[in-house]
Amino acid sequence: MAILQRVKLQTLSIPLLSLLIAFIFGSLLIAMQGSNPLFAYQVLFTKAFGSIEGIATTLAKATPLILSGLAVAICLRAGLFNIGAQGQLISGALASAWAGYSFVGLPFLIHIPLALLFGAFFGSFVALVAGLLKAYRGVHEVITTIMLNSIVIALADYLASTPFKEPDQPITRTPKIEESARIPDLFGLPFGFFIAIAISVVFWWLMRRTTTGFRIETIGRNRNAGWYAGISVKRVIISSMLLGGATAGIAGAVETLSITGRFEPAFNAGLGFDGITVALLARANPLGVIPAAILIGGMRGAASTMQFRAGVAPEIVDLLLALILFFVTAPILLRLLKRKEEGISLSSGWSN
Repeated sequence: MAILQRVKLQTLSIPLLSLLIAFIFGSLLIAMQGSNPLFAYQVLFTKAFGSIEGIATTLAKATPLILSGLAVAICLRAGLFNIGAQGQLISGALASAWAGYSFVGLPFLIHIPLALLFGAFFGSFVALVAGLLKAYRGVHEVITTIMLNSIVIALADYLASTPFKEPDQPITRTPKIEESARIPDLFGLPFGFFIAIAISVVFWWLMRRTTTGFRIETIGRNRNAGWYAGISVKRVIISSMLLGGATAGIAGAVETLSITGRFEPAFNAGLGFDGITVALLARANPLGVIPAAILIGGMRGAASTMQFRAGVAPEIVDLLLALILFFVTAPILLRLLKRKEEGISLSSGWSN
């Protein structure tokens, strides 16, 4: 029991120490610009969490990050690295936009779930391609998902600029979705955030309380042992990629139906890649992605305010996120925190 508690403490220490080191390095960069780091961080967190309006903005930014983080996390649990969350998210965003403006006259209780279903289906379809190639041909998922990102982004740009384009508009975008497809706010907060929280809880329950979660965990920790125990490795790979792709597709759909109101390629840039940072910062914990996404969403939402009030370059937030990602995955950091115990390896799986 003491050993397990120590491993869990070390697992929690990795993201916290990563954040601390990243903010220290960020302070040095801010100081080099001639600005006060303490004032800059005060502006950043006051804007993100110091008012109802700021919290609403932060939660809106965090919503797609929670879902894209889950898309990466569920695959990490299965021993897969889903780099394709960005392409899956974009396909879901475009599909939900099409469903949002194409179906006219539907009640919102049908239209919203239908549009979300379109997003989930097309997100999972993109991920299925990588899953099948991994399961039956042994093609590494990092390679296929990166290539699929490029294909999906190019295809979405084409569809939004030609067949799905809003008439008489020079901008590449689809028509505005019907009001019946728009996800409303709840008490001034984005309702999509509560959808993301519910999906996180479902994933946590799936991983902790079901045989499906047990199979995913087993294959993720030791694929050969899982196969020897009678678990279908191919089925776990495909189902994990399908779950991840569907969740990323929902992330794009929620962004379309609650924030942008249509599909515009520029509005979804980077959300899937930020999901990788969220998943790694949360150590692939379905509940851990919530605070990780809120932190990163708050930083994204308050970046412009920090720029104007503290005189900090807008690229500082991107540098902070890059530093967080680096330190949370750096092997040297793992070695510094690792305490060798017989039969236990901190890097041999993902914490609960």
